[in-house]
Amino acid sequence: MIRRLLLSIVLLAAAPAAFAQTQTLRIATLAPDGSPWMRELRAAAAEVKTQTEGRVEIRYFPGGVMGNDQAVIRRIRQGGQLQGGVLTSSELSLVYPDAPAYTLPFLFNGWDDVDRVRPKVDPLLAKGFAERGFHMLGAAGVGFAYLMSTKPMAGVEDVKRAKLWVPQNDAIAEMTFREGGASPIPLPIGDVFTSLQTGMVDMVANTPAGAVALQWHSKLRTIYDLPLAYVIGFIVVDQRAWGRIAAADQAVVDRIFKAAADRVDQTIRRDDIAALEAMKKQGLVVVTPTPADAAYFRAVGERVMTRVEGEKGVSPGILAAIRAAQVPVPAASAPSASPAAGRQP
Repeated sequence: MIRRLLLSIVLLAAAPAAFAQTQTLRIATLAPDGSPWMRELRAAAAEVKTQTEGRVEIRYFPGGVMGNDQAVIRRIRQGGQLQGGVLTSSELSLVYPDAPAYTLPFLFNGWDDVDRVRPKVDPLLAKGFAERGFHMLGAAGVGFAYLMSTKPMAGVEDVKRAKLWVPQNDAIAEMTFREGGASPIPLPIGDVFTSLQTGMVDMVANTPAGAVALQWHSKLRTIYDLPLAYVIGFIVVDQRAWGRIAAADQAVVDRIFKAAADRVDQTIRRDDIAALEAMKKQGLVVVTPTPADAAYFRAVGERVMTRVEGEKGVSPGILAAIRAAQVPVPAASAPSASPAAGRQP
């Protein structure tokens, strides 16, 4: 009898530990299955499960099934349904105003510039997220955004007349295009495909690989060969959920997701070139801006940068860190990011 009682006590004491062994992070993303993001995310999840011996599991909800980025952030904050998301910098700006720092127009002069800046500034952004209740598992570039249209386009005047989409809550993008004389239409990214079909919008800014992954490419006829801004996505999880994972397992998850994000950073550069070539085969026309038009857009970018600095839209410390990591490039030099001529950046 006593032995049975002792055994029951031992089993009851062990039960909470057994139940606590597996911590599940449910992560939502707009990225469709089969995209470079999802391939790497699923590989990372499998590796996490193996290396933590099942103590940490990652479940994904791809393709926007949990709603747009704003809905995902709300679900994370509420707790329960989601613990994390792969989110755009524009929506994360509602949580952390410095999240869109990398997307300032013409901030980077190409991939080499990105590679110099991000190792220095990514940790500062991770610290900022942590101060606001999110742990940054990783960040990966999506590429450089270009203007693409459902109609023929030649330059500045076509952009001014366009029904131009900008991401919902992307204050920097909206400011940039308004400064350039356009009338942007803010919409959630999940609404863009239908809007291109109906004609509600007829011009977008996206990366070639992004346009293909989201199936916008079938509606687009022209791409303007001027890289406007660097696009990046962040993998973030709620600090409350993160805190329930043992420290040793946190280190494993961090290492695996950083490696996955690094691989996405590299593959997206090749995918952008491949996506553009596929779009050109379907009839996409590449339009080279005139020197005057390129100078016009760059002047717009400079004015936006001045305004953002003046209004402290991005914190001075982050901007200073970016500039300190950059190597000055003569103004006449062409950016090295363009895939339009089939170059490897």
